[in-house]
Amino acid sequence: MAKTIIDAHNVTKTYNPEKVPVYAVQDVHVHIEEGEFVALVGPSGSGKSTLLNMMGGLDEPTKGSVIIDGVELTELSENKLIDFRLHNIGFVFQAFNLIPVLTAKENVGFVLQLQHMPKKEREKRVLSLLEEVDLEDKIDSKPGELSGGQQQRIAVARALASKPKIILADEPTANLDSKSAANLLNIMAKLNKEENITFLFSTHDQRVIKKARRVITLVDGKVDSDVQQTPT
Repeated sequence: MAKTIIDAHNVTKTYNPEKVPVYAVQDVHVHIEEGEFVALVGPSGSGKSTLLNMMGGLDEPTKGSVIIDGVELTELSENKLIDFRLHNIGFVFQAFNLIPVLTAKENVGFVLQLQHMPKKEREKRVLSLLEEVDLEDKIDSKPGELSGGQQQRIAVARALASKPKIILADEPTANLDSKSAANLLNIMAKLNKEENITFLFSTHDQRVIKKARRVITLVDGKVDSDVQQTPT
């Protein structure tokens, strides 16, 4: 039996609760099993990024619970939540979020420095990750010297650095051309298949949606459909 790795249980997120509440997400209940490759889709304002952020512990639900690999995020102190994210969840964002003054090697290794990994072990891990995303020749390049597709692959390598169980990706292909997006998705699909990393995407991109094996559609903050499919 497959293991549930993400359980968003009756999750609600409201803004302006003291006056007229605005529901970003309303009573959403979603299970994600270990090793799934899932696209979370819906129109702008449907709540998909908000839900993704709550699943990653970047935002707290107004009501309900988020359980990641058996740990309820809403019960953790701020410091324990930061530590949990550091060791269990990788994030990939639309805007890359690389540190502009650091090289590719330093950006990827930043998480490992936070984990106090010894330098020699850290450098070996970073080189392995850059090889994984076909960028070992850009090890000393800074983000401004790289294309958008290369920057996003560096961001994926950074997300993988801590060997997370889950990668949450918010519109990761939005700023990429077709070739770069295809390369990135192929790398992610390979990691999903070979290392059983769970991927959850918030996306509008049909290229991502077609690669997913499960598509969850949100409309007005609620789950409208949840379907399995054969990726193409």
